[in-house]
Amino acid sequence: MAGESQTCIFCQIVNDPNSATRLLHTDEKVVAFQDIKPAARRHYLVIPNEHIPTVRDLQRSDEDYSLVKHMLRVGQELLQKDAPQTIHRFGFHPPPFNSVDHLHLHCFALPYMPRWKVVKYKSLGPFGGFIEAEKLLEKLRPLPSNV
Repeated sequence: MAGESQTCIFCQIVNDPNSATRLLHTDEKVVAFQDIKPAARRHYLVIPNEHIPTVRDLQRSDEDYSLVKHMLRVGQELLQKDAPQTIHRFGFHPPPFNSVDHLHLHCFALPYMPRWKVVKYKSLGPFGGFIEAEKLLEKLRPLPSNV
């Protein structure tokens, strides 16, 4: 996936120590930063350090479940610290609704700004749209093994 890091704007943020993007969080699995076109009072993105193109590349596995759970935890901690008295919302856009082909969790402290942005982050159920982080975790949760 080395080729991805050359062209993917999010890989560049992860891999370039001189990036102009101010990181709000960094650890061995993820980084977080403010969205360049915020759609809410606070709008952060949490992305994996590893290039994973979209939610469709995730599978029902301990590894992917753990990664998404960690992404959500980081987003929750950031918003709890920066906007504790607001409603928070977390989720992903599946293709073709995603803007960058690098998995990213949208973390919002509402309200949406401008208000019409609510449409962009609406779940369309089986038709796609915005996938709430908790719903994605349900789909990724490993099945119990019958031992």
